[in-house]
Amino acid sequence: MSKRIHMILLTLVSLVIVISCAKKGSITGGPKDETPPVFIKAMPPNFSTNFDKKEIRIYFDEYVKLKDPQKQIIVSPPMDPKPTITPLGGASKYIKIKFLDTLLENTTYSINFGESVVDNNEENPNPFFRYVFSTGDFLDSLSIKGTVGDAIQKKADSYITIALYEIDENYSDSLVYKTVPRYITNTLDSLAFSLHNLKEGKFKLIALKDISNNYTYEPKQDKIGFYEEIISLPEDTAKVFNLNIFKEVLDFKALNPKQVSKNKFIFPYEGEIDSMKIKLLSEAPDTFETRIFPDKDKDTLHYWFRPFFEADSLVFEVTNTKKYRDTVLTRFKDQYKDSLVVSSDIGATLPLNEDFVFTANTALDSINEQLISLTDKDTLEVPFSIKLDTAKNEAKLAFEKAESNAYTLQFLPNAIRDFTGNVNDTIKINFRTKKLTDYGTIFLTLEKVEAYPILVQVTNEQEEVISEKIVNSQETLVFDYLDPSKYYIRIVFDRNNNGKWDSGNFLKGIQPEEIRYFEEPIDVRANWEIKQTFTLD
Repeated sequence: MSKRIHMILLTLVSLVIVISCAKKGSITGGPKDETPPVFIKAMPPNFSTNFDKKEIRIYFDEYVKLKDPQKQIIVSPPMDPKPTITPLGGASKYIKIKFLDTLLENTTYSINFGESVVDNNEENPNPFFRYVFSTGDFLDSLSIKGTVGDAIQKKADSYITIALYEIDENYSDSLVYKTVPRYITNTLDSLAFSLHNLKEGKFKLIALKDISNNYTYEPKQDKIGFYEEIISLPEDTAKVFNLNIFKEVLDFKALNPKQVSKNKFIFPYEGEIDSMKIKLLSEAPDTFETRIFPDKDKDTLHYWFRPFFEADSLVFEVTNTKKYRDTVLTRFKDQYKDSLVVSSDIGATLPLNEDFVFTANTALDSINEQLISLTDKDTLEVPFSIKLDTAKNEAKLAFEKAESNAYTLQFLPNAIRDFTGNVNDTIKINFRTKKLTDYGTIFLTLEKVEAYPILVQVTNEQEEVISEKIVNSQETLVFDYLDPSKYYIRIVFDRNNNGKWDSGNFLKGIQPEEIRYFEEPIDVRANWEIKQTFTLD
């Protein structure tokens, strides 16, 4: 082998070794950056007085960007129009704030960035950075703090706006609907809040789940909470203010009705249905009849009528108690007639302590029990009775249930007739019952109940009421036939004794009825009996 060929082979072997060694590892970028951006300086400086600039620049030690600025950044007092704050969608070593509104005289402003200032690479936040300045000779330095809860939910929503309205000669409670507050902050994803750089004076404290983010109260969509007394600063700076937000029940209002089929209108409304009544004012046949019942899920009344007649439009009068009366006009024309469809929410399994309930998409009118049969898994006839409730448009089939059994419910043709003359075809519904040992039971003892009546509710993890009892005296409560799951105990202090939870009203100064949750979920298992004591102190 020549010397040259030998050198070539040595070179190739060396390259293979180098490549092989290179594959054993890879170059890394070092440890992950977990350091948040550091504030260096601001122009004008933070906490400036006699401020008269149109622009602010805030510098950091690295490139930063703004994350969720619409949610995170709060300017207090609010400005209209809001200042422009950059960078948006990019990165820079400084944040620029440009004012488009004239600043108020002798006012301390606070720009709260929340956790929006993050570094460009790893998005490490500079937590709760604030820029504060005053257009006067000094900075207001008072502050308050508190917490926000939900009047009915176990945990309040995030991003609740906290507002202070100054009590002066122009103040009235109605300002929350149309005027931005003097000071604002936001809970972000916390339940706590604090307001800083406040001036001396008297204020109204409000909490808002501000859906539109416009700092005004819109009852159709927003929740509200309020502190009943007027806050006086500096006297009240040491207090901790606890606010519970709630959804107000709107004042009743009938909305425009709509014809949805040949013999049916829907009447939507706002507020509480109370004793809502609908009367046709237009001319109709002497044989005209109606059937009206509420929708299970929507604020709507279903209005069925017979017989059909011709008209271009109809005028209705809608009343609700003695306080509300209105007339509504709707177009009227011949449409397709609804067919009868029977359904049930029971599903495949009927709880041992419940009746079988069925309903229909049309108004139920009559049921012929002679054309209905119920048989068990051995095809033996099971005696039953049916009660039709036209006010709810549902029927309850009651029978003696056996555990761990299977049933077939059969409706022969013409067993069910609806309000417009439709009848059913043959219908078969199969369902079953579980074993008694498949269920769990909670025995609940309440202690230190200050006043009755109270409502005791068992809710699931979605806070839907599974079982409820009205309690008027000391007793051990039994909640049985519970499917294995985790449940919460909720106590409603029913101060007006109407058998339900009542929300509050801001303008009337009414707080919602108090609700108390048992702190921990109760883990119910099959064939278990759990004894639990709830002390209401």
